[in-house]
Amino acid sequence: MILPIRKSLAAGALALTLAFLTGCTSYQNVPYLQNSSEVDLSASKTLYDARIMPKDVLTITVNCPEDPSAATAFNLVTQTNDVETTTRMSTQRALQTYLVSNDGYIDFPLLGRIPVLGMTKTELEDHIADRITGTYFRNRPIVTVNMANYRISVFGEVSKPGTYTVSNGKVNIFQALSLAGDMTIYGCRDNVKLIREDADGLKTIIEMNLNDANIINSPYYQLQQNDMVYVTPNKTKAKNSGIGSETTLWFTSASILVSLASLLYNILD
Repeated sequence: MILPIRKSLAAGALALTLAFLTGCTSYQNVPYLQNSSEVDLSASKTLYDARIMPKDVLTITVNCPEDPSAATAFNLVTQTNDVETTTRMSTQRALQTYLVSNDGYIDFPLLGRIPVLGMTKTELEDHIADRITGTYFRNRPIVTVNMANYRISVFGEVSKPGTYTVSNGKVNIFQALSLAGDMTIYGCRDNVKLIREDADGLKTIIEMNLNDANIINSPYYQLQQNDMVYVTPNKTKAKNSGIGSETTLWFTSASILVSLASLLYNILD
């Protein structure tokens, strides 16, 4: 009578241990975009253009093949110190940057103070080209605007938290997570927090569920410059951190229990 009871206890211990290991992080909470086949993505058929915000840093170049000398006045450069050599301090020429003021203006050569707040890159290019054509150029020049400080920050339960520069001025939430090495297994995928500041300085915290494929239709799917993405820890991480700083203690103990239960089961078999 005792032998079957011991075997039953050993088998039960093994089952409970395995349940603990597999149940710490439920698989259903791990995959992104789980209901992708059920979501209508037609609403997401729009091309995103970042809009200029206060404190953005812009680079602006003007080119006109028919009159290159006239373009020189608009393409200001600055001298920057380079690495000091044994004989001299070398310098480099860098393109002038334009800091957007809090009220949304920049000071541009010959045109003076011009409003740029809320414009897209293309809209500002057209605005400058329209104003200098006819007055300074006979033919319409090529104006190129770029954001020099388009950055997003990702922190929390990701592999590589940090601030990342985006060269093309366009990044969505999944691209941002990719830059940060993706979430760890302890990242709470249905409660990712987006911290955003608007042109008036108002801060907003938006909760995003990345398990739900409807996130692609969200107005927050595309990130703006200076957005911060915080990946909250799940309950498993919270429980582990309460016991100790090293989560390996759980798995080591569980592994020992599995081995003992398996050995006891084989002996009593």
